[in-house]
Amino acid sequence: MRIALVEPEIPQNTGSVARLCAATGTPLHLVGRLGFSLEDRYLKRAGLDYWPFVDLHVHATWPEFAKTIPRARRFAFSAHGASSYTQIAFREDDVLVFGGESSGLPDDVRAELAPLHCIPMPGEGVRSLNLANAVSVVLYEALRQLGRV
Repeated sequence: MRIALVEPEIPQNTGSVARLCAATGTPLHLVGRLGFSLEDRYLKRAGLDYWPFVDLHVHATWPEFAKTIPRARRFAFSAHGASSYTQIAFREDDVLVFGGESSGLPDDVRAELAPLHCIPMPGEGVRSLNLANAVSVVLYEALRQLGRV
């Protein structure tokens, strides 16, 4: 299992995801243009002292990242996804892909990974979940299915 954040923008969210990845032993891939420096104090604060335990990989572009996992299944998640994340039968080598907070996944990545999956939100008036919360929901379901939690 791997997490890929494509062009994340908010350091606190990425720091929270990094902390989640450290807690679950899940590699974290940051892909494309980041909306912050990896030295950002908010990023470091959100990850607290867990950064040494994060298996972190940084890729300049989506194609560069994709070359590192040519045979892995990649599932993209979006508030606009057509099917629920609960419909996926996860496997150990899957990659969970999430886009940036304000714009989601770039069009070329969306097209490559279609169909997109979502986290159902039965409430009204909310467009999307916080990125770190969304990653947590999907990752823990995947780990549950794999018998790792």
